[in-house]
Amino acid sequence: MLRRAVVVLALGFAACGSDPTPPPAPGEPAPRASATPSPAPRAHVRHARCDGSDGCAAVTGRVLYVEAVDPDGDGDAHYVIAGGDVTAPGVSVIDVARDLRPRRLPHAGELVSAAGPVFTGSYGQQQIEAVELHHQRPRQR
Repeated sequence: MLRRAVVVLALGFAACGSDPTPPPAPGEPAPRASATPSPAPRAHVRHARCDGSDGCAAVTGRVLYVEAVDPDGDGDAHYVIAGGDVTAPGVSVIDVARDLRPRRLPHAGELVSAAGPVFTGSYGQQQIEAVELHHQRPRQR
């Protein structure tokens, strides 16, 4: 009985790794896998632009972190993005005022583009006070 269970179990494991495509008939060439898989569509976002005023910065990059609830309670949101050099090399913080805040905040990895004057934030960091903001649209499933 134990021997039969071991054989059934072994056959079950063997079937899990088997290839469902039948082998080619004798004399036929084996099917070849595509050398280059088709690329996934690239994410894109409309680029925000400065209006030419002094102290304006425009950045585009991927979201690293979103602060959805601002501690001071004024309803704005803050994004930390990998892009630009406003706050640190390769990193920028964007302050998004309540009236510019989207209904759906971006998630980590999504593209964001923002432009506006650069001010000092509550922790002493340089950040963009967004006057123009664009988000990557979420993929439709």
